[in-house]
Amino acid sequence: MTDLATIAPAGQLAVASQWQLIWWAFRRHKLAMASLVIVIILYVIAAVPGFFAINDPSQQNARAAFHPPQGIHLFDRAEDGGLQIGLYFHPHKLTRDPETLAALYKEDPARKVGISLFGRGYSYSVLGLFTTNIHLIASADPKQPLFLFGTDRLGRCVWSRIMQGAQISLSVGLLGVFLSLAIGLILGGISGYYGGKPDFVIQRVIEFVLALPTIPIWLAMAAALPQDWPAITQYFMITVILSLTGWAQLARVVRGRFLSLRTEEFVTAARLDGCGEGRIIFRHMMPSFLSHIIASVTLAIPAMILAETALSFLGLGLQPPTISWGVLLREAQNIRSIATAPWLFAPGAFVVVAVMALNLLGDGLRDAADPYNK
Repeated sequence: MTDLATIAPAGQLAVASQWQLIWWAFRRHKLAMASLVIVIILYVIAAVPGFFAINDPSQQNARAAFHPPQGIHLFDRAEDGGLQIGLYFHPHKLTRDPETLAALYKEDPARKVGISLFGRGYSYSVLGLFTTNIHLIASADPKQPLFLFGTDRLGRCVWSRIMQGAQISLSVGLLGVFLSLAIGLILGGISGYYGGKPDFVIQRVIEFVLALPTIPIWLAMAAALPQDWPAITQYFMITVILSLTGWAQLARVVRGRFLSLRTEEFVTAARLDGCGEGRIIFRHMMPSFLSHIIASVTLAIPAMILAETALSFLGLGLQPPTISWGVLLREAQNIRSIATAPWLFAPGAFVVVAVMALNLLGDGLRDAADPYNK
């Protein structure tokens, strides 16, 4: 239990709104605050992935297949023996094993290529509004690309593909949860506010949905999608599939809240004052547990991200050339990739970080929004 007097600024507790109290309590949750920063960074990347990418994520380079990651250096010795400060990397030489003819990459310490901050590279679109070629970091020599996380079997930059994949994987979670939220609020609200036959029918539907095994349903519905559909259509349908099985739990929570609130005095007073049902629901009842809905949504987004990653990894979700973290992890499905290019597992690290950050953020919001945890 947290004493509200210890988290509120002096003299402001009595006049603070519900959202201020939630924010003051949330700030005390250090892990949740750190997770909030991580989540903001991830969604900024998802909004403008081209800015954070280094190379064109779709560009193939046969001479750079399974190129290892390259390190970025900051300090270097000058010709006069002094210390120079500046970002650069050492290019790799491509050779062949004389026995197996396998590609071997060896760093050439005698050569240096500078790295430009806010440099220019390939062109990309920013939210569909305009096109630019400015990147956070870029190789100063276009003929010597920087592969921060190495390349895949087709010589495509893994770092740049991870940045681009964040847009799909993170937005699927958001869109899927908002669709589930819309269905859950509508059906749960009708069930809890009106009761009677609508409540009976909706609760039987919810029980049926909850009784279905989630993963087999996902697999069956995803496998039924035509493989020749455009990437945008596939993306939309995968989002709908994930939403159709994620609304039932939220609908039950909403129903319970409506059942407990519809007999409260402020609802009765609003009804006697002549307020319409829509105003009573959206202006009086729903704001009283909106914070709980936000916490539930935050906790549901990681499940959506994991579901999309799993479906795409199994080849039943999004398909190439669409780039998502699950699609990228399919590159690491065989023994050769594990043995020769372990950096292909890097998208999995981003999935873990995103899911953990969203879960911790959801925990913090849930604790801050709980009136019995104050």
